[in-house]
Amino acid sequence: VLQKWVNREISNFDYLIQLNTMAGRTYNDLAQYPVFPWILRDYTSEELDLNNPAVFRDLSKPIGVVNEKNAKAVKEKYENFEDPLGIVDKFHYGTHYSNAAGVMHYLIRVEPFTTLHIQLQSGRFDCADRQFHSIPDTWELIPEFFYFPEFLENQNGFNLGQLQISKEVVNDVILPKWAHSPEDFIYKHRKALESEYVSAHLHEWIDLIFGYKQRGPAAVEALNVFYYCTYEGAVDLDALTDEKEKKALEGMINNFGQTPCQL
Repeated sequence: VLQKWVNREISNFDYLIQLNTMAGRTYNDLAQYPVFPWILRDYTSEELDLNNPAVFRDLSKPIGVVNEKNAKAVKEKYENFEDPLGIVDKFHYGTHYSNAAGVMHYLIRVEPFTTLHIQLQSGRFDCADRQFHSIPDTWELIPEFFYFPEFLENQNGFNLGQLQISKEVVNDVILPKWAHSPEDFIYKHRKALESEYVSAHLHEWIDLIFGYKQRGPAAVEALNVFYYCTYEGAVDLDALTDEKEKKALEGMINNFGQTPCQL
């Protein structure tokens, strides 16, 4: 698969789907949903110029630290963290880029995710300010951002509430200025994923998510360390005798997200 990708016999999208599958990610498990990169940073221009490197995110940095100010705060948090019990290793991020709640957050406008979200929120929609309502305010992505325009529209007319400060009603997702419709957004976003810039830099993101910068000294240097429970093999659940502790850890792993298997 790597050779096919290098020879440009398969698209970036196909390559990412294959890597996700090999790393144990699947559409059948919300806690192990496929992970795709956040690739753009221009959400304000009237036109999207894919020949301009400035419209793309720096794929060599985790999404949480592409902004310098955040990078400083994340580094300080890691350096100052000490677990008095010595169980929890230092980490840069307590929340994960891929978890069940995040997938439901993006897909809230389409079933069965609407119902799953309501179940997660004890029988009602979460408050409007926490809903997915705007593309520019987002984190790492799911594959649907590159092929499924329907999830950006509230075709079922769900009452998703209104924002507290602006009183704006949450309905269809707010698109960047350069997208004239959900279909146009998906078309341009997919084009961006297959662009020359992303083709030349995608391996940098793959290193962070699936490769050598996922753990160990390289992850520390790249500001890419997550809470210890999210890593494969970090906890041996079968060895736990305390049922309560086991249940708590299982809940944590299911809800906080999991790092893909290292490839």
